[in-house]
Amino acid sequence: MTRRELREHCFKMLFCADFYPVSETEQQFQRYFEAPQEDETTPEGVEMTLHRIEAGDADRQYLLQKAEAVMEKLPELDRKIDGVAEGWKTRRMGKVELTILRLALYEMLYDDQIPEKVAINEAVELAKKFGQDESPAFINGVLAKLV
Repeated sequence: MTRRELREHCFKMLFCADFYPVSETEQQFQRYFEAPQEDETTPEGVEMTLHRIEAGDADRQYLLQKAEAVMEKLPELDRKIDGVAEGWKTRRMGKVELTILRLALYEMLYDDQIPEKVAINEAVELAKKFGQDESPAFINGVLAKLV
């Protein structure tokens, strides 16, 4: 799996986990890997795969470790985001944007393998794919202030 695919799966895992109590996080992460493939046909007639996880043991382990590590740092990540997101506290943000910000900030602070610029760029790409029209600019602006 590419780094971009791993990041996208990590985002989806974190996004899903945000809808459940923390006590169920591990169970939700395991269910993510067991979910069946999900496809959709767009209004234009294009078939899209919404969910398919073809991960070997190493990729699954990486995803679990990263998602768990991000979850452990949520209070700290949210404080930092709250400190720079003028007029937008984390409790008011959309779950997509908040999850992207948390993941990107985690990568910027704790993942030595990912340069800050790459973390920001990948976060903007996730926002383009999963967020609303204004999401990429919002994500870019908040992360730029955090740098």
